[in-house]
Amino acid sequence: MTEQNIDYFETQYITFCEPPDELVLKSGEKLGPITLAYETYGKLNKDKSNAIMIYHALSGDAHAAGYHKGTKKPGWWINMIGPGKAFDTDKYFVICSNILGSCMGTTGPSSINPKTNQPYGLSFPVVTIEDMVAAQKYLLDHLGIKKLLCGAGGSMGGSQALRWAVEYPDYIHSVISIATNTRHSAQQIALQEVARQAIMSDPDWQEGNYYGKSIPARGLALARMIGHITYMSETSMEEKFGRKLISKERLGYDFSTDFEVESYLKYRGDSFVQRFDANSYLYISKALDYFDLAEDGKLKDAFAPAKAHFLIVSFSSDWLYPSHQSKSMVKALKANDLDVSDIEISSTYGHDAFLVGVEGLSEIIRHFLTRMSKTYAHARK
Repeated sequence: MTEQNIDYFETQYITFCEPPDELVLKSGEKLGPITLAYETYGKLNKDKSNAIMIYHALSGDAHAAGYHKGTKKPGWWINMIGPGKAFDTDKYFVICSNILGSCMGTTGPSSINPKTNQPYGLSFPVVTIEDMVAAQKYLLDHLGIKKLLCGAGGSMGGSQALRWAVEYPDYIHSVISIATNTRHSAQQIALQEVARQAIMSDPDWQEGNYYGKSIPARGLALARMIGHITYMSETSMEEKFGRKLISKERLGYDFSTDFEVESYLKYRGDSFVQRFDANSYLYISKALDYFDLAEDGKLKDAFAPAKAHFLIVSFSSDWLYPSHQSKSMVKALKANDLDVSDIEISSTYGHDAFLVGVEGLSEIIRHFLTRMSKTYAHARK
């Protein structure tokens, strides 16, 4: 790829909810000022009818496509967003914002508390998916966009898309929810809690007050290793690693690294420590556990406010967010007479399938967005 062919983008920032007009969170606490990081791709058309908001997963950020100058790391969904791709930036204006509570440019526990001039740490209020969506609504208003053509995301991004559909039904025409569900099961909560305990049991965590000191690297790396296991399927791990040894002809019969899969997980954990904040991991994973679209009521009733068209995508090998959870969602949507397309894609990649091997997913999304552009144009006449 030559320098001339690379699309460079810059992260942008807005600050809102300045005191005394702080954002009232679901917990009842207030937060402000809030800085939100975002990137945009493509051009907003004259009537502002081609806007698509992309929602990222737990450890993601606003850098969804293209490149930043001076770096070689592409956006996390570069294989899906760009000219001629599923989210075609020759047609659509694509927005991706970093979620509230993160450490990737948006206000979170590592941000400076203006009242103390110190990092928030655990004094940062607990945030929810609803709060994240409320912050995104401020961004939409800032950009002067009255309604999204589509809101789309995978995993935690799909949770945000669903929340948009019921929280702001008049502001979103369609939803693409990929590899997600409407609330965490006991198993999903348990997996998140083990990861959180890995962080909090690290002596360097220091009750969240580690800023400017030694970070809880061991705990955060272990949390990421646990998470990464859940993102892959048994088949994908077997195909990629099997029982291959690393730089050895035989077992070492000690507790050093023998297998390639061990080395891979350690690499994933160590690299994650270099870019992510441990407290943000705690807050965001908790927000996922607190997410319950039905609030323990009937899912059909939860979707009653929604007006959007829906594309619900799941993957056959995803054991973290299994397809049967998507089927329950589809059933509740159809019970409200909503337009729903339900697709289960055969894949061996597990939960990570929405990030890798996306050929089939791209085609599905491309056709859905073409149809949505037509229905949106008709609705605006």
